[in-house]
Amino acid sequence: MVMAALGVATAAFQFGLPWWMHEGDRNHVYEGDGGSQRYQVHLPPEYDADDQLPVIMAIHGCGMTGYGWNSMKATTQLNELADSEGFIVVYPTQRIFRNAINCWNSADPREQHRGSGEPALLAGVARQVVEDYNANPDHVHVAGASSGAGTAVILAATYPDIFATATSVAGGEYGLNQVDPDHPDSTPPDYTARQAWSQMGERARHVPLLIIQGKDDEVVPTLVATRLVEHWIAVSDLVDDGLLNDGLSLVEAKRTMPAEQGKHAYTQTIVTMPDGRSLVESYLVHGMGHVWPGPSGQGLFTDRSGPDASAILWDFAQRHPKDSLE
Repeated sequence: MVMAALGVATAAFQFGLPWWMHEGDRNHVYEGDGGSQRYQVHLPPEYDADDQLPVIMAIHGCGMTGYGWNSMKATTQLNELADSEGFIVVYPTQRIFRNAINCWNSADPREQHRGSGEPALLAGVARQVVEDYNANPDHVHVAGASSGAGTAVILAATYPDIFATATSVAGGEYGLNQVDPDHPDSTPPDYTARQAWSQMGERARHVPLLIIQGKDDEVVPTLVATRLVEHWIAVSDLVDDGLLNDGLSLVEAKRTMPAEQGKHAYTQTIVTMPDGRSLVESYLVHGMGHVWPGPSGQGLFTDRSGPDASAILWDFAQRHPKDSLE
């Protein structure tokens, strides 16, 4: 009896209660060689199987779920945006007992490769959504928070043929587990960049990256975001010709938005190609911790005084279909 009650409680935590589903929400399971992956899809009201809508996969962080308790769905409020803008949202949720605090295992080297583990399951989910809902294969984007942000960056490296862009909110570079927090310079960003580029293999392409980081984040310090910018620029440099030679002639521009009543100040940095196409865009938000910022977020890891990360993510995705930097 106790075990049955515990099982029900665990399922409710992980997958939510039936009345938490709303119009347009559909639950699915992907079955792959490495096991199964549960996820929820949200379809906007105007969804038509004859249209090819964009897709955003939103991957939760530690202590969160995709669509259960303290969910990525509630944190990001992407469903409301999807309903007004016309795109599909996908919320994978970590498999039960895969991690003690429900993190994605982006710090585990075994979960950083194409064809196995979490990357293969999540790529399989993306493919299945494109097939089942006739989504636009050139507009499949991945975003993550914290450990999910690490997974989003891993997916950009391992499956650049699937994901047009990646967004990291409070996350770090591919192979961040190799960086000693006390001696980060002993592992320069270009060291892990070579590994990320190697994962791309013959599928290598410039994958635009959006980074959002709180300056007061005590879980993922700002140095991690700074390294991520350097890391991804190095990955892109390697994609160009296999050499770290600044061959892309990138241009960097910064602007600072001052604090307003009830709103944090932030610094935006945009790294572009000479023709103006952006490769890396980052936001460093002053006074913000380890959260997903947005005006209507609900959950333990939100900050309504920060910039609207979900709207920024959607704008970034719209501007970067898969062939935008070819």
